[in-house]
Amino acid sequence: MKRMLAIVLFVAACGAAPRASDSLAETVRTYNDGIRWGRFDVAAKNIPVKERSKWVDDSDDRAKDRKITEYDVVNVDQKGEREAKVHIKLSWYSDREGTLHEPHATQTWAKHGKEWMMVDETHRQST
Repeated sequence: MKRMLAIVLFVAACGAAPRASDSLAETVRTYNDGIRWGRFDVAAKNIPVKERSKWVDDSDDRAKDRKITEYDVVNVDQKGEREAKVHIKLSWYSDREGTLHEPHATQTWAKHGKEWMMVDETHRQST
């Protein structure tokens, strides 16, 4: 019985695509994992529809010279049920430079209907 429960839990935990009812934390993780691994089509599902095409093009252009090695969600500040600020720390390098960069980003998330969308992102270098 325990083995069967473990199998069911494992299958349920496997990478399902985000659904409208996913939590903010799950949506933030899915979006940033998409960025981290260059799966911009996955991440773009959390960008407002009118901005998606340009966002994917811009992301593809940046990925030609920027390799993200990791990201950490530093803080999630949810403001009510419809807005949140998420603080991310990135690590990336450019093959051309050979220098590791560790900027921080603040992502603004807004709930549109039942879905969380990343509506703004600002970056700053760590000090």
